Amino acid sequence: MPHTALPVLYSFRRCPYAMRARLALAASGEHCELREVVLKNKPAEMLAASSKGTVPVLVLANAAVLEQSLDIMLWALRRNDPLCWLEPDAGTLGDMLALVAECDDRFKPQLDRYKYPARFEGSSADARETGVRFLLDLEARLAGSGQLFGARASLADAAVMPFVRQFAMVEPAWFKSQPWPLLHTWLAGWTASPLFERAMWKNAQWTPGEIGVVYPPA
Repeated sequence: MPHTALPVLYSFRRCPYAMRARLALAASGEHCELREVVLKNKPAEMLAASSKGTVPVLVLANAAVLEQSLDIMLWALRRNDPLCWLEPDAGTLGDMLALVAECDDRFKPQLDRYKYPARFEGSSADARETGVRFLLDLEARLAGSGQLFGARASLADAAVMPFVRQFAMVEPAWFKSQPWPLLHTWLAGWTASPLFERAMWKNAQWTPGEIGVVYPPA
């Protein structure tokens, strides 16, 4: 497929939503034209495709637009799923989507309050403790399996991990001191993996009028 015919992905390397989308694209092997943006200076092309003004945004070759990270994950994996991320060892796709929804709807708001306390009312410590309830559930899920839905990684692991990583980075020493050995091992395994390295591939900010880089990298 010519470079110019590839789907276009607007992304920001450190955004956990964009991270989960890039993980799924890398796992699937579906290529796109990656346009790395700076959220303080959003390109007009991205805003024209999606007025929400957040990443990721995937513009398909037929001009259809996927504005949500989970939709991009599902699009890529339904086209090609060599690692069987949509078919977990334990549970169903519906079970995985329910956990991802819990992460997005329950855990992420507490993560924001914990990481950016000046933006919200209430205590950062209270937000941290509320967020811990979700992490304790993950620790229990990992018992005896290693991944969230069995011994093999799945969509749920890739979708949830970027947010756990962000939580861990707020107070790294505190996080490491918590009695969550399975969660620590799981997170360390993911962040040390070749797949994560590909997803976190560094590239320059996209310049409007130019063609972005092909992702995932060779």
